[in-house]
Amino acid sequence: MSEPVLEIRNLNVGYGLGDQAVRAVRDVNLTLHRGEVLGLAGESGSGKSTLAYGLTRLLPPPGVITGGQVIYHPADGPAYDVLGLSDRELREFRWNETAIVFQGAMNSLNPVHKISTQLTDVLRAHEPTMSEHSRNARAREMLKLVGIAADRMDAYPHQLSGGMRQRVMIGMALILQPQVVIMDEPTTALDVVMQRQILRQLIELRERLGFSVIFITHDLSLLVEFSNKIAIMYGGRIVEEAPASAIYRDSLHPYSAGLLGSFPALRGPRRELTGIPGSPPDLKGMPTGCSFHPRCPKAFDPCASNIPVLGRPDTPDGSTRSVACWLHPTAQPVGL
Repeated sequence: MSEPVLEIRNLNVGYGLGDQAVRAVRDVNLTLHRGEVLGLAGESGSGKSTLAYGLTRLLPPPGVITGGQVIYHPADGPAYDVLGLSDRELREFRWNETAIVFQGAMNSLNPVHKISTQLTDVLRAHEPTMSEHSRNARAREMLKLVGIAADRMDAYPHQLSGGMRQRVMIGMALILQPQVVIMDEPTTALDVVMQRQILRQLIELRERLGFSVIFITHDLSLLVEFSNKIAIMYGGRIVEEAPASAIYRDSLHPYSAGLLGSFPALRGPRRELTGIPGSPPDLKGMPTGCSFHPRCPKAFDPCASNIPVLGRPDTPDGSTRSVACWLHPTAQPVGL
């Protein structure tokens, strides 16, 4: 396994303070390795986007980080905690080391500015000594990398298709060659064919440039196809983490199995889509014990009263995966 580039340790994020506070992310531990695509899946409201904005300190008010660490390992130099950076250091960290492609990214471009202006503005802000000629050359190079002809540099966003605008946003995220790219449901508004095209292109760029990706989506079928490792989130917690092939072949948590049963298989015999009954929990009033037990078809006595700890299961491949479920005894908790 390659060395880690980002380590999330016992991260807790909430909205509001006091008795009315909502704990949206609870004791999350994740490690992203260099060159890896880490998929983060779960239903809407499970805490995926809050986790992404928390680790980059982009939480909108009244969001607040209440505990934990986000350890970043630069390509050269000592590791440091992102949560302890000053405002000036944080500005250097964003875009240079970590970039985000936001939800609804293809609508994030400024409609009154040309594509060239929006690409070069990033360079102007973070590399002020770069000449105008060099900035334009870098912008053309990035457009070419994401499959857009350089003659579209002077186009306005409304003159591009949805897929092209999405690619411009990916190019903008990569223009400073960051080590980590966080993609928050970037293809949700695109059709299935365009989703695959953009994701295949992203994987090709990752192989060429060597950055790592955290890919957030509710569509587990995308992650199975494009991720090295998948973490499943429910009720603000990680409930299972494993290599993508292991999740698809033999998911351990009933919630993971429910997500897999919610999309049709692309190959093999037809199977009935089972889905998951009920609704995600209200973060203001979480159920006791395992937060999934009111919807779980396999719940039994301890599930309603005791919270399972994310740990290494007692299985032959237990060293490469973790799960938080009373159906699978764990030998070693994760993060300890």
